[in-house]
Amino acid sequence: MVNRAVLAHQLFTGLSRSHLACLVDELAEPWQAGVEGRRHVTRGGARKRAAGAGASHQLVVVDRLVATLIHLRHDLPPSVLGLLFGVDRSTVTRATGEVRTLLAERGCAVPDRPGLRLRTLTDVCAYAQAEGVELRLDATEIQVRRPPAGRAGRRAFVSGKKKQNTMKATVIADWRGRTLWTDALRPGRMHDATAARNEGIAVCFRHFPDVEVLLDDGYLALSRDHRGPAITPPRKPRPGALPGRVEQWERDRHGHSSDRIIVEHALTDHKRWKQLARWTHHRDRLPDTYPAITGLVSDRTANASKPATARPNTPHPLSRTNS
Repeated sequence: MVNRAVLAHQLFTGLSRSHLACLVDELAEPWQAGVEGRRHVTRGGARKRAAGAGASHQLVVVDRLVATLIHLRHDLPPSVLGLLFGVDRSTVTRATGEVRTLLAERGCAVPDRPGLRLRTLTDVCAYAQAEGVELRLDATEIQVRRPPAGRAGRRAFVSGKKKQNTMKATVIADWRGRTLWTDALRPGRMHDATAARNEGIAVCFRHFPDVEVLLDDGYLALSRDHRGPAITPPRKPRPGALPGRVEQWERDRHGHSSDRIIVEHALTDHKRWKQLARWTHHRDRLPDTYPAITGLVSDRTANASKPATARPNTPHPLSRTNS
């Protein structure tokens, strides 16, 4: 068994000591409430002994959180974590499942607004309209195990882009690459624009008309339906166009790509956590794992000082104000 204080180091968890301490304070109460709720269901009524009576937990809240972070960051199997913490593999499996669910429910941190979290697409659009933030939206795919032969819906996971079995996540970041939201993961065969529509982005465009979202060529259908808020790269001029028109198109396209590329950096930050490089566990656990990791990444980057790559209040060259 390894010293548990050593396992809480940033090299293992990916979080600083102060960040870890804040996370323990945030999750201790809901974790304890979940434990008491499950015990209430098992007993079929109120507890009959005083609080604190009975066997103690082999892993306290801090240890459970550290084990979960190591599992997410380095993808160590529960058997190895059990050996490190001196407990059985099943104890680690149960602990990581409980904490992962709590992490997934936290949402993403709001930049410069400590204590506030964004959990839905409506929250993100309301925040963007109130603060005048230009959003960047993109989708990413994570390779998953191939479903068994003969199972219904097997082809739904085959991505037409990657030619692999994947699940797709839609992510929104701000102008500095800070993650603001991620959706419920969907089978990789679904088109990027369809996944965004299923999350209700069209409704958000109608209710938050001042929000502008930078998109890539995969969202041309959204751009046609919502010309103001949804901004995609400009279309290439037809053959025979004037040289000045072609040069202007190249400048506009390069400027759009430079402004939108920051969301790709946000996706890269997510996949620094080894579990998202290639998912080797049950697929039904991935929809909890991805938002858990994005919430942790957003905590780290919410107040990080980065060089400005774009000005938040400067209209985009392709926005409605310049059209």
